Amino acid sequence: QVQLVESGGGLVQAGDSLRLSCAASGTFRSIITMAWHRQAPGKHRELVAAISSGGTTNYADSVKGRFTISRDNAKNTVYLQMNSLKPEDTAVYYCNADGFNSVGYYFNDRWGQGTQVTVSS
Repeated sequence: QVQLVESGGGLVQAGDSLRLSCAASGTFRSIITMAWHRQAPGKHRELVAAISSGGTTNYADSVKGRFTISRDNAKNTVYLQMNSLKPEDTAVYYCNADGFNSVGYYFNDRWGQGTQVTVSS
């Protein structure tokens, strides 16, 4: 089983920065893609940013130029550096990963518990 644990959320003011972390633990052969999603009250969960094991990234248009996703493959950890935060970034941020488990089966349904990010105006 793979467990994902996020940390780093909090309450900040508009224009501030936050750094989220998500560590994968448990037994698995490999993690392919790690991603951050977010869900604001009354809205659908949306992809914020994703990064492959090789370092290829993609971002939602709403965060391009402000957020940076990175990962440490040795630590199975993904980070989300969020700068110039806006009130509309307020949401619960979830980490997601896919890969191959200890017996070689593909998985893509692992989610963390979420971390709240609140940006006040």
